[in-house]
Amino acid sequence: MKKLRMMKILLLACAFGILAGHAQAGEQTDPAVTAAKAWLGLVDAKEYKKSWQEAAPFFKEKVKEEQWSEMIAAARKPFGEMKSRELISAEHKTELPGAPDGEYVVIQFKTSFANKRDSVETITPMKGDGAWRVSGYFIK
Repeated sequence: MKKLRMMKILLLACAFGILAGHAQAGEQTDPAVTAAKAWLGLVDAKEYKKSWQEAAPFFKEKVKEEQWSEMIAAARKPFGEMKSRELISAEHKTELPGAPDGEYVVIQFKTSFANKRDSVETITPMKGDGAWRVSGYFIK
């Protein structure tokens, strides 16, 4: 009887530990997800210049404003209008290939467009100067 009670207590303690870990992960990723959604809203509205302006300095160093507008317009046009977007995952990272060490969140959305029902958008905000700004975007 005591063993069973101890097992229940141990299982509850483990469950609370897991939940606390998830809560902490959410606290680390939620502001980045919010920033990513706002940035994607600019892209959805075809406000490409503003999306470039709102991007991370690292992003702006790699892609000039004119290039970005042309690239994103060409990439998104075949998909058509965005219909729905659902968060798949958000993972906090401190290192990414080809990028300086820092705070990043790699976010994936399952996105449905008028001409492409099942696609995955991967967006990577990075934290700098206390704000989350997009440093990378990929659509598949």
